[in-house]
Order: sequence, then structure tokens, then C-alpha cells
Amino acid sequence: MSEFLVSLLGERLVNSEKAEVDVQSLGAKLSLVGLFFGCSLNAPCKQFNGSLCEFYSRFKKTSEHKDKLEIVFISSDPDQKHWQDFLQEMPWPALPFKDRHKKMKLWNKYKVTSIPSLVFVDASTGKIVCRNGLLVVRDDPKGLEFPWGPKPFAEVVAGPLLRNNRQTTDSSSLEGHYVGVYFSAHWCPPCRSLTRVLVESYRTVKESGQKFEIVFVSADRSEESFKQYFSEMPWLAVPYSDEARRSRLNRLYGIQGIPTLILLDTEGHMITRQGRVEVLNDPECRLFPWHPRPVLELSESNAVQLHEGPCLVLFVDAEEEGELEPAKELIQPIAEKLMAKYKAKEEETPLLFFVAGEDDMSDSLRDYTNLPEAAPLLTILDMSARAKYVRDVEEITPAVVEQFVGDFLAEKLKPEPI
Repeated sequence: MSEFLVSLLGERLVNSEKAEVDVQSLGAKLSLVGLFFGCSLNAPCKQFNGSLCEFYSRFKKTSEHKDKLEIVFISSDPDQKHWQDFLQEMPWPALPFKDRHKKMKLWNKYKVTSIPSLVFVDASTGKIVCRNGLLVVRDDPKGLEFPWGPKPFAEVVAGPLLRNNRQTTDSSSLEGHYVGVYFSAHWCPPCRSLTRVLVESYRTVKESGQKFEIVFVSADRSEESFKQYFSEMPWLAVPYSDEARRSRLNRLYGIQGIPTLILLDTEGHMITRQGRVEVLNDPECRLFPWHPRPVLELSESNAVQLHEGPCLVLFVDAEEEGELEPAKELIQPIAEKLMAKYKAKEEETPLLFFVAGEDDMSDSLRDYTNLPEAAPLLTILDMSARAKYVRDVEEITPAVVEQFVGDFLAEKLKPEPI
């Protein structure tokens, strides 16, 4: 266990007294590490830190599992004094301020998109146990549900579900169906836009004979808003009054923003977190149930994924539909191999793959990242680290791509700033 933690966090952490903490000394009984991503200049982070300190103190004093949990602060503070001042308020250790590279690796590995964020990971493997620790602190203040691991969807959603005609059905009616778990709210304009498209997609899939249902999990601010919004939806919903069940579903899937559409297979296992992108990219639902594709064509609707971790983007000279196929075929075997490798380890792939042609979206991305106009051009873009890697060769072959990907994952490439 300690060897793995050293590879994840480094050999030394620091505490509020500026003393070094040997990672190997964190304890033989340690089974869960909470990675607290935050910043002293962010008001919600400051507020959450207070709640987390109370939670941590109570857990360490009263829980029979007190030796099994540690928290580590992963800061995004821009200057050392602010970081040091914030650390003074914390009873747990932190990643050293200067270890920016390790911080960015952790941000990317756990796909953190907003702060504050608390991700609980297995201390011996690094696998995510609970993606949304903020809700753990709120919903389980005494730590009675430790270690907060994932439960089956059927167990978490269990109970009555509403129809918009005010009738109810039991969640057991979802058995044998593909299920979309839709986190949304009326106050959110992108949610309302997606809902209009999703209504048509839902009807298209149902009319094709597929067993498909959607469950709306509201983030509305009042029951009246929920009722108004739900009246536009032809599917099911968790009752607004059942706040505990809504929160458990948010926790189960680590929801960090809305709208989010999670797609589950007929056994309740996750197919994709990117239901929103899939629905917008496939209005005729030809690819339903939207299993992840190894390589995507860059578009306005899926460009948001560029901010979810490092992405390989192969830019080619293609303007017409279909002209991107040769580029996709070139990198697809490498993407498939990487996906299979990490799926076998039950981990998310560390790199997404895109091909991009000659269009406004590609031009904007080139301008934003200050890339040369060359085509073909092989790049890896890491937006959260504001870093890019460019392979400038005359001919891009599968061997070139595979070497580029391997060197990136082995951290052999030198980044250029975006």
C-alpha cells in the first residue's frame, strides 16, 4: 500500500507546522485517502474546509475506522503565502506547494473539473471509491457509512418514481431497461436546451422498440420549479421531496455540474457519463445506447471534453463529411488498445482521442492553443495544465502515433505552454 501511495503522492507531504510528513508513515491500517482539491482564494473552498475540519475531527475522535482514513490537500493556490495560510486551518497534510507537476497529474487522473472537490480513493490501488465527497460530508456527518463505496443503481434508486400525470411507479419497473439518469434543473439554460433535444431522442428510441427509460434527478431550487420543469418531460422522476435519494444518486455518479446524462445498461452498469454529448451528436439515435467510441470527430458539442483531461488531437486537411475517416482509421487501433488496457484495470482511460478537420471549431482551437497551421498535425492538449505537446513529422503513421502516446504516458515529453 505505502509503495502505491508514494507513486501517487510522492515521498513527502507537508503539514500546517511546515514539517515534512513521510507518506510511508501514514499508517499500515490506512485504507482510504480523501483528496481535497481546493484554493484559499475560492469562497466555497473556504466554507467547505470548515465543514470538512468538523467532519474529520469527529471521525478521528469517534469512529471505529479512525485509523483507516486520511485526507490530503491538493492546492491550486497561485502563491505560496495564501497556500500556507490556508494550510494552517487544516489538521491533515498537503502536497508540497512547489510540486505542480504532481498536482496536475492528480487533477487529470481523477478528472476534477471544479473546486472544492473531495475524491475518496482506495489507498492501495488509487481507484475511485467515491467521486463526490462533498455530499458525504453533508449527508453522513458522523461517518457511519464509511467507506462510502458505490452501491448498485437499483439499490440507490429504490422507491417510488413519479410520472408527470401525478401517478407513480416503483423503481423495479426499470429492470431490463437501458436507463438514462438525468441530472438537470429548470434554472439552468443549457439544461432546458438539452431537455428539448432529449425529449425527441427519448421518443425516437422508444418508437424503435428499445426498452429505454429516463429518470430525472432534479437540482431545482423549489418544488414549484421542479413541477413546472417536469411537466415538459415524458419520463420518470425521483420525487423532489425525497432529497436524500436525490443526493445519494448525485453521490453515486459524482455529479460536478449539470446537465449530466448518465447512460446505464440493462444490468445497471454505466455505459457512459457523456450522454449529453452523445444525444447532441446523434439526434437520430443511430448509435444508441451510445457506448464510448475510441475516436471522436471534434465538434462544437463534444469540445467540452477537451477540458476533462489530456486529449490527443490529429488535425488533418479535410473539409467534407467522410474525409476524416482515414485519420480515424489511423489512430483507432491505438485508442482501442489503450481503452481496453484501462478497462481491464477498471480505470478511466488517461487520454481521449479526436480527429479535427478544417472548420471554425478547429480554427478556434488552433488559435486558442497557438498551434501551427500545418496539416496533418499530431498534438496532445492538456487544457487544465495549460500544456501542449506537438509531434512535428513529415508523415504520421500508426508507429509515430503509438510512440507519441507511449512517450506522453511515460512522461518523456516536454510540454509547451498554451
